[in-house]
Amino acid sequence: MNPPLAIRRLVEKAIYLRELTPEIENEINYELTRLGYISDVEYEALELLMSEMDAGRIRLIPSL
Repeated sequence: MNPPLAIRRLVEKAIYLRELTPEIENEINYELTRLGYISDVEYEALELLMSEMDAGRIRLIPSL
């Protein structure tokens, strides 16, 4: 993934699939750790993901 918008692309993927898989969640966490910060655009994408999950439009897939 390209570093500048990697988190945003992962959020887009979760929204498209309508689920946050362990793989997507791990990739988001990896990018957050690797970068140490996020841009305003990526912060807004994460806020959108959380609001969609709170509204029940995105389901969290548990790890096995």
